[in-house]
Amino acid sequence: MGAALPPAAGPELESLAASLESGRHAAGTTIFTAGDPITHLHLLAHGGVEIREAQGGLVSELGTGDCFGERGLLRDGLARTTARVTADARVWKLPAEQLHRLIDTYPAVAGHFRPVRGGTAGGEATVLATARADMLMSTPVVACAPDATAAHAAGLMRDHHVSCIAVVEDGKLCGILTARDLAERVLAERREAHTPVAQVMTSQPETLSRDALGSDVLRRMLQRGIGHLPVVEDGTLLGIVTQTDLTRYQARSSAHLVLAVGEAGSSREMALVTARIPQLLAQLVEANVPHEVATRLLTDVTDAVTCRLIALAEARLGPAPVPWVWLACGSQGRQEQTGVSDQDNCLLFDDSATRDDVPWFHELAKSVCHGMHEAGYVYCPGGMMAMNERWCQPLSAWKRYFHGWVDTPSPESQMLASVMFDLRPISGALPLFGQLQPWSLALAASNSIFAAHMISNSLQHTPPLGLLRGLATIRGGEHRNRIDMKLNGVIPVTDLGRLYALRGRIPAANTRARLVAAGETGVTSPSGARDLVDAYDLIAALRLAHQARLVRAGRKPDNYLDPSELSDFERGHLRDAFVVVRTMQSAIGHGRGAPN
Repeated sequence: MGAALPPAAGPELESLAASLESGRHAAGTTIFTAGDPITHLHLLAHGGVEIREAQGGLVSELGTGDCFGERGLLRDGLARTTARVTADARVWKLPAEQLHRLIDTYPAVAGHFRPVRGGTAGGEATVLATARADMLMSTPVVACAPDATAAHAAGLMRDHHVSCIAVVEDGKLCGILTARDLAERVLAERREAHTPVAQVMTSQPETLSRDALGSDVLRRMLQRGIGHLPVVEDGTLLGIVTQTDLTRYQARSSAHLVLAVGEAGSSREMALVTARIPQLLAQLVEANVPHEVATRLLTDVTDAVTCRLIALAEARLGPAPVPWVWLACGSQGRQEQTGVSDQDNCLLFDDSATRDDVPWFHELAKSVCHGMHEAGYVYCPGGMMAMNERWCQPLSAWKRYFHGWVDTPSPESQMLASVMFDLRPISGALPLFGQLQPWSLALAASNSIFAAHMISNSLQHTPPLGLLRGLATIRGGEHRNRIDMKLNGVIPVTDLGRLYALRGRIPAANTRARLVAAGETGVTSPSGARDLVDAYDLIAALRLAHQARLVRAGRKPDNYLDPSELSDFERGHLRDAFVVVRTMQSAIGHGRGAPN
């Protein structure tokens, strides 16, 4: 098992030994086949066993001390791979109920199997950046009807000691009224005290979902210049998050960086803030924050830098001639940034722009991209930036781009499509992006030839699996004997997530969200999606942990992991995770979403 039990566990050990079943298997026999029911954990006492994927490809070769079959056992009871004996073997079998009992009783055993069972360590967030909006909001909410008078609303604010009240009609939020609204729209304009609230409230206010993070609240408040954000679920008002709520809730981590960026007056000042990102990464890892939350918080800082640079540029250039939207792609677009990030972005503006209008957007793009470079987000080596006129275009030009990539899937088209199908709006007229994304997803989903080329392109990124039980490392050069946890780790899963998104017209750009949605919508099997999410969680978490170790050692974070940094348990689970990725690649390569 590889997990030590305490000395007091004598009776437990006796029960465990009594439940073990021993079996001998001759070379050439099959212990189980992919899809077979799994009722026991298998431990190889001696001999040899090879593990093959459902399509027959060799995954790994096992030796004395290895265990297998646990992924199916801890999931839905079905084997994910085929186990074939290569040398006469003796195998011990532990019943599922005994394994679950050990996992539930002994933390050491639970720690060994947690990556397979699913989920990433990390308790409820205790800092503002990771706190959910429903943990921050004020309740109960003080409310009034749209036809209430301004005087009545002011009295409610006074009596309840609040700076904002909700305006509700038929149980639905239709606006909010703040003390600032009363000052600017009633007193300053000398309106009568009996003026209906509907005439002075903020209609259709910016809202958040209950699972939005504190960093989202901060970014929205800074970007929109507001101090109150209603939290809404299915149209029903749950509460309101105010600046006072944020002040009460002790802010740390990315919240501090976002606030500091919002106060910066230049890219050089922002560089002083972004220089603290590696330490933030290390703190998040040490706090056992799940990888998908950690990378989102790191991306929030990038988003804040982008929005602040845009605001500074607009103050200098004046108002835009036509609507526009700034888009992030790559890891920023997917909200998956780590301690190693360059910039990837583009600009889309309305087709009503004239030739005289275009220079305004070119100036905006240059200002922001140069500023991001100075702030620590270096220029994209491939020129995938809005300052490149190719990526600063009107909506019609972007549609022509997507048409060309889908209709003529050349190697360059596949590369560009892989980047541009990860677009996420950061600032500007967000509805403009709504005119592009659903259209481009429908275009890609309807072209089977394009889909086939994208699948073929994605399969060029393979997990680093060796033939003899271990992990395949880089053979030479500066990173010899290491694993590229980006190119051979997260990118294969990112590619799969993108393929599922194109196949199912899934709007999410985030890889994990795409995988979850693919399982929920039937793009791939639910069990396959769960396995892939678990595999991705482990791969991404180990990548972040590696970067955090480098930061703590005073070194620059990178993606090259030495397997010797990991325990035997971690190496075994990492290998298992790569097996899942390879299996899912084979499945989609054979025209199926996932093995059943």
